[in-house]
This record gives sequence, structure tokens and C-alpha cells, in this order.
Amino acid sequence: MNISQRVTQIAKSAIHEMTRLSKQYEDVAFLSWAKPTSGTPAHINEAVIKAIKENRTGGYSQSEGLPELREEIVKKLERDNNIGADISEIIVTVGAIEGLAAAVMATIDPGDEVILPTPTYSTHIRQVELASGNPILIPLREEENFALDLQAIKNAITSRTKAILYCSPSNPTGTVFSEKELRELAKIALENNLTVITDEAYEYFVFDDKKHFSIGSIPEMKNNVISTFTFTKTYAMTGWRIGYLHAAKEMIAQIKKAHIPFAICAPVVSQYAAIAALKGSQDCVWEFKAHYQKTRNLMCERLDTLSDHLSYVKPDGSYLMFPKILGEAGKDSIAFSKKLLQEVKVSTTPGIAFGPTGEQHIRLSFCVSEEMIEKAFDRMNSFFR
Repeated sequence: MNISQRVTQIAKSAIHEMTRLSKQYEDVAFLSWAKPTSGTPAHINEAVIKAIKENRTGGYSQSEGLPELREEIVKKLERDNNIGADISEIIVTVGAIEGLAAAVMATIDPGDEVILPTPTYSTHIRQVELASGNPILIPLREEENFALDLQAIKNAITSRTKAILYCSPSNPTGTVFSEKELRELAKIALENNLTVITDEAYEYFVFDDKKHFSIGSIPEMKNNVISTFTFTKTYAMTGWRIGYLHAAKEMIAQIKKAHIPFAICAPVVSQYAAIAALKGSQDCVWEFKAHYQKTRNLMCERLDTLSDHLSYVKPDGSYLMFPKILGEAGKDSIAFSKKLLQEVKVSTTPGIAFGPTGEQHIRLSFCVSEEMIEKAFDRMNSFFR
């Protein structure tokens, strides 16, 4: 049996391993899944049923996506991200994940370096490794609410550095990088001719006085940024696997060369769902956001009662947070998460899944019901007694 060294050297996903282990127990309180429990809004489902009945979903679309969908994406980017775009600068992808993979493949050669502020979503690291690149992990400053360490990023740049890949609002920390930080990051990228690849999956879920800023809105970055987005989080469409990316037209032509062998095109049925999502009422998005802010506050209140065991940075965005495990128990986040599952049936995600700087942490998701959070923390209280 011949197996690629590139693949065998990648560690098994701690996220999916905890999901597998959780299925061995009944009545688990799930705080590990970054998956909305609300379900896809009815008007999106109804539009798709109509498209299926009208026999519009059975074939391929253009590899870059249905023109109608790309036209709606252009409107959205201009309205919500301050990004001027043309449909020739858009590729509809199989979730943001496939778009990110295609972007990485189109940007780096084997041995090239990609800077990733960490902790970050583990798939970003894996995508660089699968492209035979070297992920350069730069710790966020946890003591400053997981802020970017811009000086450390500057210091990490070498002749092999080709890109910077970041996620904001962040999975797993819930950090929202400020406009000031991202303008400084853009300056670094331009000075060193680097491509910035963004994951903006949680763009609408930003709380309190924070604002989401798209680095792709900076005019000077036109040729140095690939911005990726998704319908997954915004419209509770995880299973539809539909996202998109924006880049300069010349870069789109190269990304498409990777997109086609990965996917040919995004599922056409899901593209019709995306059209309905963009053209329909946006009330569902604001309802989701209000719910997440409420459940975030509840989770923070419950964490405050466990301050001898867990400390945390209050997340400004996403529907995730990243508490630190205090004391000896934090030295092995996988063992801690397994013990929590085995003893009190609470499913969490080990922090080590998000890079070495994630150790001593667990990721908790608050895109669940208030009842689920209460159940989980009641059990955690008994666990720590």
C-alpha cells in the first residue's frame, strides 16, 4: 500500500475524533460543534424545492458558478464589505473550505511559507501542508484579547514567505481583528508583496461595539488579497456546502485551475439555495445574531462561576470561545476533553486542535440553545467539585 508522506504526517483531527467519541454516549451536552442548531430558514428551503420541481438543479453550472448568484454576491460585497467587485472576480465554491484550498494551491509552491496567526482553525494549517507548503504559526497575544502580533509577523517573513492566512471573526477564539490591525497587516503584505487570504465565515456575528472589517476593501490590496466567505454560518446552511471567494480577475483565472479539479462546480441545488438566501429577507441573520449574543452572555456568566478552573477572553464575534484550563489539567487538552466527556457527558473541543498555542484551552460553541448551555455547565459544576 502506497500512502503519501504528506498525508501520513498530518495528525488525525481532534475535532472529528471528539465527535466520534461523543457518539458513544447518550444524552451528551454538545458544546463542541460549530454548527447552528436552528436549521436553514424556511424561505431558502422552499425556493430550493421550487428549483428542483422546475428541473433546474440536475446539471452542472459554469465552474465559477451561476451568473445570477455571482451578480447577487457582487451586490452583497459592495453593500456589506465595501468591496467593489465584478462577477468575473467571483468563484462560487464548495463552502469556504474548498475556496480556501484552491486559493492556497494557486498561491504557493512546495516549500513556500504561509504565516498563520494562531490559534486558528486547524483546516487552514492542513491546507498549507497538503499544498506542500510550510505553515508558520505566529501566536496571537492572548493577554490582549488574542490580538495580532504584527511585529512577530514582520519578523517571520523570509524569502520563502508567500502568503498570510487569517480568520476574523476567529475560529476558535471569537476575536474580531480591528480595522487598525488589518490596515497594518495590509501594509506589511504590500511592502513584502504577499498575498493575504481571508476566512470571513462569521462576518455578521460581531457583538457590542465591534465591527467586521474586510481587508479586501482597501483599494491598494486589489492584487494582494483573496477574500473567502460562506453561506454556512450566516444562514445556518452547514450541510449545503456553499461559499465563494473574491480576487482580482487575473488571480481568479489561476484559482479556477485548482477549483475545477477539486470540485468542477459547487452543487447547483446549493447555488439556488444561496440565491434565495441573498435575495430574501435578512431578518433570519439578525435573529441568529441576537440569539448568539444572548447565549454568549449566558456562557460567560456560567464560566464566571468556574473561575478557579477556567479563565476566558469574552469573544467579540463568531459563536465560539476559547477558555483556558487552569492548573495541571490544562497540560493535555485532549485528555481533559475526554475526561469531561466520559465523566459528565459534556462534549468540548481540545484546544490543541487549533495549533500548539491552543494547548491548555478548550473550544466551546454557543450556537446552541440556552437549555443546552445550562445542562452542560450544571454538569461541569459537578465535574469540578
